[in-house]
Amino acid sequence: MVDIEGYHKAVAYIESFSNTSLRKNLVGVKKSPQFFLDRTKYFLKLLGNPEKGFSYIHVTGTAGKGSVTSMLRSVLTASGKKTGLFTSPYVTTTVEKMQVDDHYMSVPDFITTVEYLKPYIAEAEKGPFGGVSPFEISFAIALLYFKQEKCDWVVLEVGLGGRYDSTNAITSPVVTAITNIDYDHTEILGKTLREIAFDKAGIIKKGSLFFTSEQRPSLQNFFKKVCREVGAEFSAIKRQKHYSLYNKELVSAIARAIHISDADIDMGLTDVRMPCRFEIVDQEPTVILDGAHNRAKIRSTISNLRSLSFKKLFLIVAIADNKNDNRAILQYLVTLPYPTHIIITQVRIGERRTISPELLLSIAKEYKKNSKSSNKVSFEIVEDHRQVVERALSLAHKDDLILSTGSFFLSGELRKQWISEAWVLEHQRSFKK
Repeated sequence: MVDIEGYHKAVAYIESFSNTSLRKNLVGVKKSPQFFLDRTKYFLKLLGNPEKGFSYIHVTGTAGKGSVTSMLRSVLTASGKKTGLFTSPYVTTTVEKMQVDDHYMSVPDFITTVEYLKPYIAEAEKGPFGGVSPFEISFAIALLYFKQEKCDWVVLEVGLGGRYDSTNAITSPVVTAITNIDYDHTEILGKTLREIAFDKAGIIKKGSLFFTSEQRPSLQNFFKKVCREVGAEFSAIKRQKHYSLYNKELVSAIARAIHISDADIDMGLTDVRMPCRFEIVDQEPTVILDGAHNRAKIRSTISNLRSLSFKKLFLIVAIADNKNDNRAILQYLVTLPYPTHIIITQVRIGERRTISPELLLSIAKEYKKNSKSSNKVSFEIVEDHRQVVERALSLAHKDDLILSTGSFFLSGELRKQWISEAWVLEHQRSFKK
């Protein structure tokens, strides 16, 4: 049995540090966002620079970066390279962010690493940049773990944006990649696609092989310009017929560029499963958990819906309260061409907080009122997310479909009803089969 109590204490220690100093709260603070990247570099220097010594693939983008990084890790592992993966956010539990090959970081390793970090965290608080954030601590844990496990390659998923993200403390990635550009975190990254692209392009480094699946010519030209300026090699994949193909084609192009065989690429891509990415967890009625939480992701979700047959759609919806621009995903959901019942709920766990159901309901009704869609849509609120699946199941028939979407946090919490946190921690993976 794993030490779940000790694990939760270690997680609580990390989460006791404030995220209020992150970029999303820069209003009124006279600091450049570079300050926060410099803080990460200072913290890593205290630790002896554990980021050094790996071959890196660094990935950002508005949608798909989690899938791309997971597929790249799988392909690298299939080719025989010991590979670390750092992602965010987690689905069910913190250690899902730190993975080596096919397994998450173990509970004993996690607890030991947190204990090791405590004096360095205290030292950082006395330094020129002040206390570090939970994300920076998690990044450091991952790097120390990858060093302990003697990883050859590390695949990094950017937490937010790119240019000033903590993961951008690395200096010489072999590959940098941007999946696509769309409107997300506009209050931080900028209100235009060009501004968002500028922030994400900050990961492109001298000597790196740069890849993108972004298709807009204006943004491709911008990335080409950045590559010329910094001395990186530009590549863009061709337009694909389906959303899901972009990620696979991007991964395949990157893998070939670093000399992975087609056989290993095929094996790695076949072996990838990710929780809460349009994940079917039950049948009759079909229950799908999906973490789509911006417009780009929700368009992919809707594309996946079109391949399924069902009579009525039951949507379980929550949206993070730190993303005002993403309330617009409701516009897509209330105009779907199916008879639809939308159950609005909320998540209130630590810093995992979603918009109040009452406000979401008013926004959804306004979108429906102003739409030209003739589909039948009904609404209700279930405030306790722990009761929302039971409510949906009580309403749905075996030929209907229940879909949780709009919030990665919500779908991750609901997933515990099928696979518990304790099981994930004990087995160091997300799937039972």
